[in-house]
Amino acid sequence: MNKDIFSNRVVWITGGSSGIGEALVYAFVRAGSRVVASSNDPEGLARVIKNCAGLKGSAIAVPFDLSDTSGIERLASEVVNKEGRVDMLLNIGGVSQRALIKETPLWLDRRIMEINYFGTIALTKAVLPYMINNGGGHIAATSSITGRFGFPLRSAYSASKQALHGFFETLLLEHKNDNIRVSVLIPGRVRTSISLHALTASGKEHGLMDDGQAGGVTPEKAAEQIIRGLSRNRREILVGSSELMMLKIRKYLPALFFRLAGKIKPM
Repeated sequence: MNKDIFSNRVVWITGGSSGIGEALVYAFVRAGSRVVASSNDPEGLARVIKNCAGLKGSAIAVPFDLSDTSGIERLASEVVNKEGRVDMLLNIGGVSQRALIKETPLWLDRRIMEINYFGTIALTKAVLPYMINNGGGHIAATSSITGRFGFPLRSAYSASKQALHGFFETLLLEHKNDNIRVSVLIPGRVRTSISLHALTASGKEHGLMDDGQAGGVTPEKAAEQIIRGLSRNRREILVGSSELMMLKIRKYLPALFFRLAGKIKPM
């Protein structure tokens, strides 16, 4: 993989204050990119930007909350005015869930969809015209293996991630002639804080590191897999380890999948 292809590229990364997003910020800055790092955690972003000092590229913090899209077009305009363009948009930010369907109030389903789906497509729609005018670009969205199948305690999360596949596959088909490349990232288990911040039925954070999450690949390994896939223009980029086998089982052996999924400890 030739990482020089990312040198001097303007790369906007949401979820940039922790986990996979943070690891991607460092990886792209090391590759010489000009990174715009966003999340709803200004202090976390400040720490990440400080850690980028002395690396090959550069990074700036642009905090915003995916659950509030009211000013997102203005924000995109400000970023383009400052950086000149956006070559890559990596939609990494999002929120997970730990609640049974029967316990999940509808407002919580809407909140998860607002962050994971509407927040992601709002930023994408805001950046897309600038990419087209600039001759093209690369947009990625973060799904999940549960964006390909249902899983206990993840109903709204799974639904929000499955919705992203439909949107971004359509984006690819509609704008291929505009040189808009599109990738959907499909992580399995990655050792991040996503389970800590997952929303329970009350809307409060789960606050626990799931066993499966703790045993996942590191964010740095995940970032390496993602960058390799982006450099090869993969439409779908699998991120993780042996748990990704569940995707093939669901596709080719659905009866076996439903037996296994009912036995796997969802926490």
